[in-house]
Amino acid sequence: MLRWTERAVADLFAIGEFIAADDPLAARLWLARLRRRAQDAAALPRAASVVPELGRDDVREVFVRRYRIVYRVVTEGIVVLTVFEGHRSWSPLDPEAAASDPDIDVD
Repeated sequence: MLRWTERAVADLFAIGEFIAADDPLAARLWLARLRRRAQDAAALPRAASVVPELGRDDVREVFVRRYRIVYRVVTEGIVVLTVFEGHRSWSPLDPEAAASDPDIDVD
């Protein structure tokens, strides 16, 4: 099971809009790649690295080139908390609160 928080969906849209300003087709392909990587992570959620800024075993991250997909491992799968460019700083998040955000289907 794969769920996305409102924040993560907003992150995806922002990434898509930024890339689409130069190349709309590239934006669609890039977003599909990010979604696919999240689906792969859901299949083996604990195979990814622990997020060093949080140091929690249940909060992991995978990369797609320079983008980080941060998710929380839950009993039924994963909840994507945020997606952002790795060189950017990210605002701290509360994984408990973020994982309880309403689910959004991005597929």
